[in-house]
Amino acid sequence: MTDLASPSPSGPRSAADLFGDPVDSRPLWFKKDAFLQTDFDPEAYVSDLRRFVPLDSLRNELRSHLSILKNELIELINRDYGDFVNLSTKLVDVNGAILRMRAPLTELRGKISQFRASVEVSLSALHDGLRQRAEASAAREILELLLDTSHVVSKVEKLILELPSVPADWSNADAAPISKTSLTSLTLNGSQPAENGANLRETQSILLERIASEMNRLNFYVAHAQNLPFIQNMESRIQSARSLLENSLGHCFIAALEHRDANAIYNCLRAYAAIDNTEKPEEVFRSTVVSPLIQEVIPQNPSLVDGTSSDELEEDYKKIKELIIKDCKFLLDISATTNSGLHVFDFLANSILKEVLLAIQKGKPGVLSPGKPTEFLKNYKSSLDFLAYLEGYCPSRSAVIGFRSQAVYLEFIKLWNIGVYFSLRFQEIASVLDSALMVATITPVLVLHPNENSNEGLTLNQSLVLMESLRTCWKEDVLVISCSDKFLRLSLQLVSRYTTWLSSGLAVRQKGTSSSGAGSEWGLTASPDDFIYVLHDIGVLVSEITGEFLEKVLQLLASCPAEVLAQVKKCIAQAGKQLGDLAPAVMDTMIDTLVEKSVEDLRQLKGITATYRMTNKPPPVRHSPYVSGVLRPLKSFLEGERAIYLNEDARRALLVGAAEKITNRYNELAGELVSVARKTESSLLRIRQGAQRRAGASSDASENNISDTDKICMQLFLDIQEYGRNLAAFGVVAADIPAYRSLWQCVAPQEKQELIHF
Repeated sequence: MTDLASPSPSGPRSAADLFGDPVDSRPLWFKKDAFLQTDFDPEAYVSDLRRFVPLDSLRNELRSHLSILKNELIELINRDYGDFVNLSTKLVDVNGAILRMRAPLTELRGKISQFRASVEVSLSALHDGLRQRAEASAAREILELLLDTSHVVSKVEKLILELPSVPADWSNADAAPISKTSLTSLTLNGSQPAENGANLRETQSILLERIASEMNRLNFYVAHAQNLPFIQNMESRIQSARSLLENSLGHCFIAALEHRDANAIYNCLRAYAAIDNTEKPEEVFRSTVVSPLIQEVIPQNPSLVDGTSSDELEEDYKKIKELIIKDCKFLLDISATTNSGLHVFDFLANSILKEVLLAIQKGKPGVLSPGKPTEFLKNYKSSLDFLAYLEGYCPSRSAVIGFRSQAVYLEFIKLWNIGVYFSLRFQEIASVLDSALMVATITPVLVLHPNENSNEGLTLNQSLVLMESLRTCWKEDVLVISCSDKFLRLSLQLVSRYTTWLSSGLAVRQKGTSSSGAGSEWGLTASPDDFIYVLHDIGVLVSEITGEFLEKVLQLLASCPAEVLAQVKKCIAQAGKQLGDLAPAVMDTMIDTLVEKSVEDLRQLKGITATYRMTNKPPPVRHSPYVSGVLRPLKSFLEGERAIYLNEDARRALLVGAAEKITNRYNELAGELVSVARKTESSLLRIRQGAQRRAGASSDASENNISDTDKICMQLFLDIQEYGRNLAAFGVVAADIPAYRSLWQCVAPQEKQELIHF
C-alpha cells in the first residue's frame, strides 16, 4: 500500500488538482458535443461565442481541443493497431463492385441524354412556332394598321369633299338653306344631321370637328408606321388632306369670329384641339379681331405716334379693357367652358397680351424708357394693373399660373427694366443728400419753435434733406414693391451716410485738423450753438425713423411674411440706434467747447500769486473778479436763443457735465498754484534762515504773522465759495462734485475742512 505522504508516480499535485477543477477541465461555455451535431455551423458557432468570449481565448481552447483529439486518435490507433493494419486485407473485390455499379449508371445517363435531346428538339420547335406566331401577329397588326390608315385617309378625303358643297360666301350664311345633298352626305357619313333652318357655319364646324377627330386618328397611325413604304407612298395624300383641313378650318373659324357664332367657334376650337394645333386659332384671333382693336388705341404708324400720341398708357389700358369686354370676352368665355377640353388655348397671353406687347414696342417705345422715372413708374404700374385685369378672366388658380408662365407674359415683364429705374432713383435720391452733406458748414433752416409742426422740428438743412430722402424712397410714385429690398437698403445707406457725416465732423472737431475728407469741415467751423441743432436733430431723427417712418415701411410691406417684417424692423431700429449713439459725443463736444472758454478766465489764478507774493498786502476779504466770469460762457450758452432746442434731460446733462469738467480744471489749476506757492515759500524760508544764521541775527518773525501762502489759500477759499454759490444758482450742488470737494480740502482752513458751506 502506497504511503499517502509519498509522491505520486506522476509527480506532486498542485492545490488546484486537489481542491479545484481538474487540470484538463474546460470552461463552461466550451461544449465538445456541439462538434458532433449534424447541423454544426462553424461560422454560427464562432459568432455566438464571440459575444462574450474573446477570440484569443476561443482560439486557444480550440487548439487545445484539437491537440487532445489528435492524442486520442493516436491512442486508438495504438490500441487497435492490428485491426488498423489488417484493414486493407478486408477490402476484397472493390474494383468489381465498382464495375457492377457503373453499368446501370451509364445506362441511366444515356436515357437521360436521349430524353434531354428530345425535349430540346420539342422546345426549339415550340420557340419557332411562337416566333412565327408573333411575326404573323405583328404582320397582321401592321396590315390592320395599314388598312386602318388607308381607310381613315379615304374617309378624310371623302369628308373633305363634302366641304365645297357648303356655300363659301358666309356673308348671308344665316339665311342660306342647307342643300339636300349636303344633308344626305352628312347623314351617310355618320355626322350629326342638320335640322331645317340650322346654321350653315355650325354644320360646317361640326363636319370639320369630325374630320379633325379622324385626322387625329390618322396622325396616330402614321406615328406608329411612319417608316413603312406604304405610309411613305401615302404621305402626299395625308399632307394634302391636312392642308385642306387646316385651310377650311381657318376659314370657318374666321367666319365664326366675324359673326360671333358661339356654336361654330366652340366646334372649331374642339377641332383645333383634336389635331393639337393651338397656335393657329390664337394667331387667327389675334390678327383678325385683337390687332385691329389695339391699333385703334395704339396706332403703329410712326407719323401718328409722333404727332398725337403721348407716353402714357393708363388711358390706353382703359380703352383696351373696354374693347376686351365688348369684342373679346365672348371667345374667352367659350374657351373657359367647363369640361370642354378648351383649356389648352390661352387667348389671354398669345392673342391679347401679345398684340398689346407688339403695339407698345412699335407704337409707344418711349414708355419703356426709364429715363423719365416718374412716367416710367406710372406706366409700369398701369401695366401691372392691366395684367391683373387679364388674370381676372382665368377661371382657376392653375389657369393663372399657366398664364404667368407663358413666354409672352415673361417677355412683357422684361420690357420694364426695373433695375435701370432703381439705379436712376438711387442716383437721384442719394445725390441730393450727398450734395447737402458736402457743404463745409452746417446750414440751419428757419424754424419758429421746436414744438411747432413746421419741418417737424428739424433745425438743420442736412437733417431735413435726410428725412425727405427717406420719405422719397417709400413714396407711391417712387417705390416699386418688387424692389422693396433695394429701397430698404438705400434707406439704410442714407441713414448710415448721415451718421458717418456726423461722426467724421465730430472726429475732426476733436483732432482740430480736417483730415477725414470732404464733408467733415463743418466740425471745425461749427460753434457750440450749432451743436445744439445737431443734438436736437439727432433726437428728432431717431424718433422719426424708429416711429412713423418704420410704421409706414411695415405698412407698405404688410404682405410679406412675419419673418421678413421682423428683419426689416430690426434693420431700421439698428440704423436709428447707431445714429442715436452719436448724441453723447455731440454733448461732449459742446461741453469741451464751453470748458475751453471757461478755462480762459481760470487762468487768471496766476495773478493771485503775484498779488500776495513778497508784498505786505493784507489778507483778502472778498472773492476775486475772475470767479464771476468762469461760468459766464455756460450761462450765456444756456440762455441763448438756440437753447430752447435743448430738452430738460439734455440741458441737465450739459449743465452737470460742464460743471464737473470746469471744476476739474479749477481743481487742477488751484492745486498746482498752492503746491508751487508752498514750495516757493519753503525755499525762501530756508534761504532767509540761512542768511540770518550767517549774520548772527535772530528771527523777529512772530507766530501770528500770516504767510503769503496762507493769504493765497484764503483768497482761493473765498473764490471757491463764490464759485460754489454760482453753481448753486444753476441748480448744481457743488458738494456732489468730487473735484470741488478736493479743492475745498486743499484751500479751506483747518476748522472748515469737514463741512462744505458757503
